[in-house]
Amino acid sequence: MEEITLKVNQAYPSDSGRGIARLDPETMFRLNISPGDIIEIEGRRKTVAKVWRAPKKDWGKGIIRIDRFIRENAGVSIGDTVKIRKADYKIAKQVIFAPLKKLDFRILGGDVEGYLKHQFLKRPVVEGDIVPVLGTAFSFGRQPQQAVLLAVVKTEPKGAVIIDEITKIVFRDKPVKGFERFGRGGVTYEDIGGLKKELQKVREVIELPLKYPELFKRLGIDPPKGVLLHGPPGTGKTLIAKAVANEIGASFFTINGPEIMSKFYGESEQRLREIFEEAKENSPSIIFIDEIDAIAPRRDEVTGEVERRVVAQLLTLMDGLEERGQVIVIGATNRIEAVDPALRRPGRFDREIEIGVPDREGRFEILQIHTRNMPLEPDYSLEFVIPALESLRESLRENGDVRWRDIDFFMEEVRDMEKADEIRKAVENMLPSDLREELSREIIRAMLRYLADQTHGFVGADIEALCKEAAMKALRRILPKIDLNEDTIPPEVLESVRVTMSDFKESLKEIEPSAMREVFVEVPKITWDDVGGLEDVKREIVEAVEWPLRYPEKFKKFGIRPPKGILLYGPPGTGKTLIAKAVANESEANFISVKGSELLSKWLGESEKAVRKIFRKARQVAPCIVFFDEIDAIAQMRGIDEGSRAVERVVNQLLTEMDGLEELDGVVVIGATNRPDILDPALLRPGRFDRLVYVRPPDKASRYAIFRIHTKDMPLADDVDLEELATITEGYVGADIEAVCREAVMLALRENLNAEKIEMRHFLEAIRKIRPSMTESMISFYEKFEERVKEAKRSEKALLGYG
Repeated sequence: MEEITLKVNQAYPSDSGRGIARLDPETMFRLNISPGDIIEIEGRRKTVAKVWRAPKKDWGKGIIRIDRFIRENAGVSIGDTVKIRKADYKIAKQVIFAPLKKLDFRILGGDVEGYLKHQFLKRPVVEGDIVPVLGTAFSFGRQPQQAVLLAVVKTEPKGAVIIDEITKIVFRDKPVKGFERFGRGGVTYEDIGGLKKELQKVREVIELPLKYPELFKRLGIDPPKGVLLHGPPGTGKTLIAKAVANEIGASFFTINGPEIMSKFYGESEQRLREIFEEAKENSPSIIFIDEIDAIAPRRDEVTGEVERRVVAQLLTLMDGLEERGQVIVIGATNRIEAVDPALRRPGRFDREIEIGVPDREGRFEILQIHTRNMPLEPDYSLEFVIPALESLRESLRENGDVRWRDIDFFMEEVRDMEKADEIRKAVENMLPSDLREELSREIIRAMLRYLADQTHGFVGADIEALCKEAAMKALRRILPKIDLNEDTIPPEVLESVRVTMSDFKESLKEIEPSAMREVFVEVPKITWDDVGGLEDVKREIVEAVEWPLRYPEKFKKFGIRPPKGILLYGPPGTGKTLIAKAVANESEANFISVKGSELLSKWLGESEKAVRKIFRKARQVAPCIVFFDEIDAIAQMRGIDEGSRAVERVVNQLLTEMDGLEELDGVVVIGATNRPDILDPALLRPGRFDRLVYVRPPDKASRYAIFRIHTKDMPLADDVDLEELATITEGYVGADIEAVCREAVMLALRENLNAEKIEMRHFLEAIRKIRPSMTESMISFYEKFEERVKEAKRSEKALLGYG
């Protein structure tokens, strides 16, 4: 029988616990198998799995993707090799299951065997396998993401079998012995989403020295001794440490910073020494120090003697005269600048790995992990069904499955349907059951992709909170059906609990990203349709802000850097702030709004610290727009103010942040001012504010557009002529026109509280009362400044020789 050797790789988060192995088409062809067939996997033990096709990015790499349960059943780890072959299996007559340890559980619905048969239908197993129960069968106070593990005690007949409708399932509640290798349980690599690169770096530093110390002996070098994980709270630093320890079978020791501190002389250091000694005796082992900044702060900044002694003890233990053996230290902190510099050198913490805020793909992976045990209801709205159908069609075409033509035909049929119920009925009537199931999975993926797009700035902990909140909303819907006096919930009520897309959308309104909590501003629901006129300004803003955030690959392709900043200047009331709100909404980016004067503080260094903090947050949650309203309050020309010089220091900090040594990637700065003449010239050069956009007073066409926006919900009389109103409001800016519309309504109500419509005379009367903000001298001032900007650009081009 044909046999192939492949390298083991971790499964995709959504595949965990499903008993499947992903192979590329070439391997499947050589073994003469198709998706859905059963293969035998041989490592230190033999086990079986159902074959699924690997995505295109895995083709030709010689890997097999299996989850931690199949890896444990085969007795292998990630990076090991396994032999695979087509399995010779039979239909099981009887399979006996038992838990690995005593559980305080009850079966929701009562029928254990029936539930297990439903869970494991069509699943291949061999005697001695461990299988996870992922649903809600057992309730015994466990973590929702951790499955209950059952052992396959006996199968009839022996060898590889598949559980079918005719199989008799027997469940013994007495724990079974002989499966100590599964005692660890806990978090694995499949429970970590969106941190592929970071996880790879951690594994290089930790897994290799502990699993293959002979490699380092052969090279004649000392293995790495420690790794420092840093990044915003909730990104998964502790999770990574737990997963690595579980996957490599190392002993795991945790030091929670504040717990080891003692007021008695020498006791804190004694506790540290004891932990390191115990770790050495139980090697290979990992010591994880959470919140390391609490026990190892910078010694030059702390006043307490205890902290200094603890730092010194930690330095000695990590790099002292005594040999540490196979012990690796992982530190985690979200305040890396507060950790003592002596720890941050090779030989102590060899690697510093930033665990950042996940990108769109990372958020999608995390959502898959937190919803894999959740009963999600597919949403048959067109916005999810069309992407799901397109994805399913591509998948079928790649696999050479002719059913992609059926999907093509079906897509044309549903494109014009508007109601979700109508689409659902069409799916049920026109697609066969196997395609319906695949489409249902793709719709759920499309829903999660939508959520991933909507959760900019969310870290893993925020996404977990979002999923919990959505589940709680689903639970509240069925609470009226539950009799709280009963001990058990009827199975039909349990089956009816489904988490819908509307639950997630409602939860999004309540959960805000923790990385943005201190500076987060809810983006107003203002679109370009709410900004009247200003077409040339809109075009410039879209090119400079939206394009770089939405299509960064286009800028990379042509080897240019996108603009870093845009300054909107113009008379008061012309819509500068409105434009910033619209662009933040339209680019689907995080939005940090800063009111200039808020940054200034009388305390030395506080103003600059506030600027640094804003830009640090912006980098963490990129793509991000930082909007400085009334920027002239904090960026005045240096050398004018002879007082506290706080503004000068803020300008210096702003210049450094916008175009200093640290790259500003995925962050766009928008400033708004009506006093461009007093801004520091260093800010107005390319590389900082690359574009200076004059938001001019509206012309007649723009005034007409603004009148239309402000009167769209107004009941207007037939004699109201917006064209005429736009003609007679020369010199009025957007804010003036809004005031005119509001005054017209007040005049109509003053005449008659029961007025039905607003008449032309009310508008004319309002115009007589509200005078235009713009004066000839103001217009002249801004036009002269615009001319100066254009002249400066022309001079720059002439100097470069192409003007």
